[in-house]
Amino acid sequence: MQSITLSVLTKTGLHSRPADLFVRTAKLYRSTIVVRKNGACADAKNIIKMILLNVCQGQEIEIEADGPDEKDALADLQRLVESDFTAINDEVRL
Repeated sequence: MQSITLSVLTKTGLHSRPADLFVRTAKLYRSTIVVRKNGACADAKNIIKMILLNVCQGQEIEIEADGPDEKDALADLQRLVESDFTAINDEVRL
């Protein structure tokens, strides 16, 4: 199991489009991926739970991955968040 902590800088936080891209990226991996914010926890592969975390601009999230591809999953999710949701895999593009 590995985890990282990131600041969400996008203006809308993890709502609508950014949350959708985050979930779609997480679903590319077999690992279990969980996002935590201020004690609340959400399955990173569930759009409703991710939106209900109510992550706003400037807030920190912890992303935890556990499984065979956890390292790659965290790397891609980190790249996605740090790029303000612009650096995404071709499979995730709308």
